[in-house]
Amino acid sequence: MLRNSSPFESQQIMRRTEDLISAASNRYRITVQVANRAQRRRFEEFEAVDDHRMKPVLRAIIEMSDELTQPEIIGE
Repeated sequence: MLRNSSPFESQQIMRRTEDLISAASNRYRITVQVANRAQRRRFEEFEAVDDHRMKPVLRAIIEMSDELTQPEIIGE
C-alpha cells in the first residue's frame, strides 16, 4: 500500500475544503480561486525545485483555509 507523503491527513484536508466552501458566497468562484492559486504554485515550484511532496492544489487549499481562519497572516 502506498502512503501519501503529505503531512496533512485526508480528513483534515476535507475539513479545510468544507470550511472554504461554506465561507464562500459562491462555490464556483472559490473553486476557481483555488485552481488559480494551485496553478501559480505549480509554476513557482517548477522554477524553484523546492518541495514536491505536496500537490499544488492541496497546498492552495491549506493556504487559503489558513488565511480564512488566521487573517493576521495576510498582512495589511
